[in-house]
Amino acid sequence: MSPDWITPDWPVPSNVRAVCTTRSGGVSAVPWDSMNLGDHVGDAPASVAANRTALQAATQTRAVFLKQVHGAAVLTLDQPTPDGLTADACITTQQRLACSIMVADCLPVLLTDRDGTFVAAAHAGWRGLAGSVTPADLPSKGVLEAIFSAFQGAPEIIAWLGPCIGPSAFEVGAEVKAVFEASQSGVSRFFVRSSSDKYMADLPGLARHRLQALGIQQVYGNDGSAPWCTVGNPARFFSHRRDAGVNGNGLGTTGRMAACIWRA
Repeated sequence: MSPDWITPDWPVPSNVRAVCTTRSGGVSAVPWDSMNLGDHVGDAPASVAANRTALQAATQTRAVFLKQVHGAAVLTLDQPTPDGLTADACITTQQRLACSIMVADCLPVLLTDRDGTFVAAAHAGWRGLAGSVTPADLPSKGVLEAIFSAFQGAPEIIAWLGPCIGPSAFEVGAEVKAVFEASQSGVSRFFVRSSSDKYMADLPGLARHRLQALGIQQVYGNDGSAPWCTVGNPARFFSHRRDAGVNGNGLGTTGRMAACIWRA
């Protein structure tokens, strides 16, 4: 594996493996340089294919890539599962099949249990995390609640949070704060006012709060500090929000990293 990729530091069974790629170790050209794994961001298809092949060679397992839509659908993976199915979370009990989440500011959440009987991954942007886009949709469950329901009864769930947009970079409107406050208590502390109608949101803090509400107390990885921020570390991480400003097109032309977890 590339020495710059992140290997989670968490107390999981020896049969559970995980990695989060960075922008290092691939072949893509600027502005997707170099380890872009997203096939939907304008990068050359041959470069994306080469990068995905490199990931498979490094992990000795097949990563299944989803079509992520900021929802809460959960897909159960088996060996024939193709890439590109619509879901924002996945789970499997099979070996050498990696649950994979692509990110470039949203939060990847990896999960397993004390015995390593399953692995799972969730794509937790604010919409998927809150479970609603507008207050009219409330109440509804978010992606973490959805994936939790898929493995209820498993002993001692363990979670790891990967890199994402940090609390000093994630400015949102009052309507986003209202959605979280309407769907769960105790979340106001994760929003710091930045202007009359804007707030800085702590995405990993909100995710930890929701995981703990589900009874998941062992949560590792991203603590909201600067080294985990995708926006603030351009040499290491892709960032949709940061690169939208750099490229000047409002589309956030940038690559995608992947957080992967599998049973060896």
